[in-house]
Amino acid sequence: MRAYHLTAPGLEHLVRTEAEPPRPGPGEVLVRLRAASLNYIDLAVATGGFPVPHLPLIPVTDGAGEVIELGAGVEGVRPGERVVPHFLPAWTAGAPGPVEGRRMRGITMPGSLAELAVVPAGGLVRMPEHLSFEEAASLPIAATTAWKAMRTAAVRPGSRVLLLGTGGVSLFALQFAKAAGARVILTSSSDEKLERARALGADETINYRSTPDWDAEVLKRTDGAGVDLVVETVGAQTFGRSLNAAAVEGTVFVVGFVTGGELATSLFPVILKTLRVIGSNTGSVADLAEAAEAIAATRIRPVLDRVFSFDEAPAAYGLMQRGGHFGKLAITV
Repeated sequence: MRAYHLTAPGLEHLVRTEAEPPRPGPGEVLVRLRAASLNYIDLAVATGGFPVPHLPLIPVTDGAGEVIELGAGVEGVRPGERVVPHFLPAWTAGAPGPVEGRRMRGITMPGSLAELAVVPAGGLVRMPEHLSFEEAASLPIAATTAWKAMRTAAVRPGSRVLLLGTGGVSLFALQFAKAAGARVILTSSSDEKLERARALGADETINYRSTPDWDAEVLKRTDGAGVDLVVETVGAQTFGRSLNAAAVEGTVFVVGFVTGGELATSLFPVILKTLRVIGSNTGSVADLAEAAEAIAATRIRPVLDRVFSFDEAPAAYGLMQRGGHFGKLAITV
């Protein structure tokens, strides 16, 4: 089968190859992958910024495809079903297990940058019927994370939500929040991206380059109250301002580490405003299933900046590394 192997840290070590087709064991299914989608963690894995237990590795966490073979004892799944394998296939519901030993597609087990993948049957979610494979491939991390943020903060009509940037999680959160009747403020350094975000439903936008004190601007626009939910997708560079922009008893949902993971910030906003600071490691298979159901019910379409061919997979990584994209980057397998 066609596949890419990451043989060492560095994008120059992402090598297209022919690999032995895998076979499903008991409780597993074989999926013919049709598309993959990149997340920042894929770039971190490829460049040595996120540890993996062994190399070579078939990378990329997220994908979508069709079931073509069942292992022994598999029930409730049929060959031909269009499915999305979850990033953490063993986390079916409830609280996650210990960090050590977690099975993570594209990190501790083969990922989506291949024609075929073996996945535990309990880690599959049916695709929303109105989505293409490329659109569905963007769901496992970004849509699940955004959905979990909405649920954690109990976003409802009248809630105030702040989103940082225009990556996949932020744009899914924008669409989910508007479907729930919330008021959304979104930041970016690009006026063109802010215009596109408004077209997707953002109520207000702030260019953080021309308004570096964007947290003060959020407070101003909410009459000093702040927001009920901040989806913190950036990391150390913005964390203190996110705390400042949050309302009393608000939620700061911590997702990203693009600008680093080491913090030096005041605890007083957390204490004085009794904030909830919630870390996110995506969500369970059940959370992904809920997100997919919400997408199907509301006919949300994931925002794809660009779709690359399989041969162009290294170029997709390059664009992820350079930044500047709006939404998700997909790869047709």
